Amino acid sequence: MAKYSSKINKIRTFALSLIFVGFIVMYFGIFFRNSPIVMTIFMLLGTIFIIASTVVYFWIGMLSTKTVQVVCPNCGKYTKILGRVDLCMYCNEPLTLDKKLEGREFDEKYNKKLK
Repeated sequence: MAKYSSKINKIRTFALSLIFVGFIVMYFGIFFRNSPIVMTIFMLLGTIFIIASTVVYFWIGMLSTKTVQVVCPNCGKYTKILGRVDLCMYCNEPLTLDKKLEGREFDEKYNKKLK
């Protein structure tokens, strides 16, 4: 069985990783103290990663306001559903609002648009 997590948590994890990548790129710039041009390039690249992270966090925040909030039947906590199927943000219980998908095995393919 594949390891799944909620879509909102995946995007937040990606944004957090952008911050760490930005700091690491900036840190590599320290090794080029003798060459101010190269050091500046590394610092600017790191800053771009951190700005990209801010954009992703803003985007998922806006997207999160459009989600459906439900009570998870397994853990009883409020969680958000993004798409046709999603997982509880706390206990990874498969959730859906589509009556045709109730009782089926969880698969992220259900969120893909049919042609």
